[in-house]
Amino acid sequence: MRIVQTVFGVFHHFELARELEQRGHLQTIYSTWPWLRLKREGLPRHRVRTFPAIHTLEMMLNRSPLRNDWVSDQLGYLNALAFDEWTAHQLSKSPRPDALIGISGSSLKTGLQLQRSGGVFICDRGSSHQRYQEQILTDEYRRWGIRKAISDPRDTAREEELYAMADAITVPSSFSAQSFAQMGVSMDKVHLIHYGVKLDKFRRTIPPPEVHERFEVIFAGQVSLRKGVPYLLEAFARVRHPNKRLRIMGWIEPELKGLLPRLPTESVEFLGSVSPDALASIMGSSHALVLPSIEDGFGLVMGQAMACGCPVLASTNTGGSDLFTDGTEGFIVPIRDAPAIADRLQNLIDTPNLQSRLSEAALARVQSLGGWKQYGDQWETLLHQLTGK
Repeated sequence: MRIVQTVFGVFHHFELARELEQRGHLQTIYSTWPWLRLKREGLPRHRVRTFPAIHTLEMMLNRSPLRNDWVSDQLGYLNALAFDEWTAHQLSKSPRPDALIGISGSSLKTGLQLQRSGGVFICDRGSSHQRYQEQILTDEYRRWGIRKAISDPRDTAREEELYAMADAITVPSSFSAQSFAQMGVSMDKVHLIHYGVKLDKFRRTIPPPEVHERFEVIFAGQVSLRKGVPYLLEAFARVRHPNKRLRIMGWIEPELKGLLPRLPTESVEFLGSVSPDALASIMGSSHALVLPSIEDGFGLVMGQAMACGCPVLASTNTGGSDLFTDGTEGFIVPIRDAPAIADRLQNLIDTPNLQSRLSEAALARVQSLGGWKQYGDQWETLLHQLTGK
């Protein structure tokens, strides 16, 4: 089989590309990030083609004091259209692949072009259905008094056109799949393939301190309303321990930054972005990672934390229930439920050996998944099924 991928940036697509390359299936992966960033992903240069100008400008603007939502929307939409035009042109000059795996939002024209020549187009969606995501996040923003459009209506129209035309849609969690069913998409078209974890990069090193001496909790990811960070801050304020610390790692979304003065932040440290090595070290030395997302297709940090022996406390909308069992390797709580988060964290403090039991179970569970190989195996099976090769 000859497989092509299109992706905005990196996401999990380079994990998939490495698996396809090892199996002899990868023809090319097209990305909107520059090679200077992509070369660390470990693929041969001739397998990677880049279209970075617009996306790079968009990212620079979004992280600068000059950030403007309207301009960002224009650049994001322009990037999607231009990238699609470029990949369609690239494919017209290359041997026809058997299948194209396009991250959602990409390859509307390119996918249709491939289908017309007899190939298969797969839309890979890492989150919930676009319109479901809009609805739940619009409600969340309203709860916090923020009036903001969640996404550009043009992006939503493009997404739903992609869902309709794709030969298959892949998602990483049961939560994601259920959102597509809820929005009327046939489940015959939706395929569930769980993400993996880099077991060579994330492993247990320095253990956490004794829980009665110090209680260490972490969050990793975009620090945003979507990730449910306000509920974590409220929950952590309820936790009773004389020496507790919550470390939050990741870029702070402007909307949440404006809310922080209204939220409890005592014993909370905001570390910003950290390197993968530093993240693994902090995970291994923490008692729990909390991912209280309102909407999250599948939080990669959950598997990473478990591989470091750090139990996970996740909301129902993270894909956590696909990764571990509530009460065995970690905890699953409802969204927007600060008391439930606080209760589970307090249990870790008050119940002798509970954290160590969860830690051992989490480590055993994630190691049984075999890194990203199982992910690659599932993709290979699906691709054989869809292409007939």
